[in-house]
Amino acid sequence: MRTALKKSKNMISIRILQSIGASYGQDWITRFGFEAEKHPAYLTMALGAGSVTPIQMATAYSVFANGGYRINPYLITKITDQKGKVLVETKTPMLDESARGIDARNAFIMSSLLQEVARSGTAAKAQATLKRPDLYGKTGTTNDSIDTWFVGYQPTLTAAVWMGYDTPKKLGDRETGGGLSLPVWIDFMGHALKGVPVTEMAVPEGVVNVGGEWYYNEYAKGAGVRSVGLGAAAGGTAAAPEEGGQPAQSAPISVLPPADEKKRILDLFKN
Repeated sequence: MRTALKKSKNMISIRILQSIGASYGQDWITRFGFEAEKHPAYLTMALGAGSVTPIQMATAYSVFANGGYRINPYLITKITDQKGKVLVETKTPMLDESARGIDARNAFIMSSLLQEVARSGTAAKAQATLKRPDLYGKTGTTNDSIDTWFVGYQPTLTAAVWMGYDTPKKLGDRETGGGLSLPVWIDFMGHALKGVPVTEMAVPEGVVNVGGEWYYNEYAKGAGVRSVGLGAAAGGTAAAPEEGGQPAQSAPISVLPPADEKKRILDLFKN
């Protein structure tokens, strides 16, 4: 999963969504502030086929930056009169369990994966240019380069960059999120993070590092998902939905993809 994410290998995302069920995935994304009705429960969700805005993307990635807490965005922080008297001021909300979107362990491990994207993946230019390891994010490019994205964060700041036309049309034959949107994000963060010390994520309880990779305690040493169908790995399980919509713990999954899998998935997208 780490390798697939940093290289933007979308077939892995499709297989993961296929294993947990698209309906479960559709419900899960509401934890990040996305609207379920704008993300139909099909495998195309794994490719970003839903409808989002830059502020929704920034809100969603902030959940990872905040250790699993979700803060609803606001555009106006303060209004004053002509004499400087404060008429209205929005206070930054306290982070308590009522604002929790995902488990702290989930946010930490996901941040570890997104850090790898900014270190050695499609967004490696981020850490290389800004010379700091505390950068996390993901590039995105839609079909035919209609839209390009980079959404990323440092633990104190999240920013989303989208490039495209109001009336959708191609940005160019080979334009990508890493080529167009990422440089804008780097330039902004270069100014915004001046004087901000490097801030590494605190390791939450319940995770362990084994062989340089982070795991939930209960899934370490081969107890979790070992393969999503690529390579020669054998064994392992995947979380498949139960009747109530929650993932079961040990539903088996094929470790080698059927020869016609890619064609079957692409055929689904045509319907």
